[in-house]
Amino acid sequence: MTARHHALEVTLTRPLTPGELHRAARAWPLAADPTRRRLMTVCRAPSPGRAARRLRHRLDAHLPIDVITTHYSDAHGRLLLNVDLPSAADSALRAAARRARHTPGRHLELALHRALADHARRENHRVETAVRHLLDGTTPARLLAAVAHALTPPAPQGPGTTE
Repeated sequence: MTARHHALEVTLTRPLTPGELHRAARAWPLAADPTRRRLMTVCRAPSPGRAARRLRHRLDAHLPIDVITTHYSDAHGRLLLNVDLPSAADSALRAAARRARHTPGRHLELALHRALADHARRENHRVETAVRHLLDGTTPARLLAAVAHALTPPAPQGPGTTE
């Protein structure tokens, strides 16, 4: 397999100081977002997983890394997560995966999917409840018009125009 370049994003547990960022960038080329909590880089490796492991190995001593992810999804729309769990959490994950007859990675993937689905259900319920509350005081047509107005960007104001 030939090595390709993989775009990776590093999420940090806290913002970096300018000095920390400078030192880390000497170990590996990095681009930081304005908050210095997210970094982007490119890594040459045969697979995204190998790229994430290589990056973590090189930067773990320099950065408070929370998670490394692939920046672009694969052919199935999935992102790779590289998480370094504390030993107690890793042991608990491995034990739960054994009980469920999954690999630790698959067990974590299923738990993440369940958590995201639960979050989506709660968010949908919250929005539906808010809409029902709004409909108690108005008609569906007025609510729809208000939503359309709120979502429409304001027209540019040129010379001689008034609002």
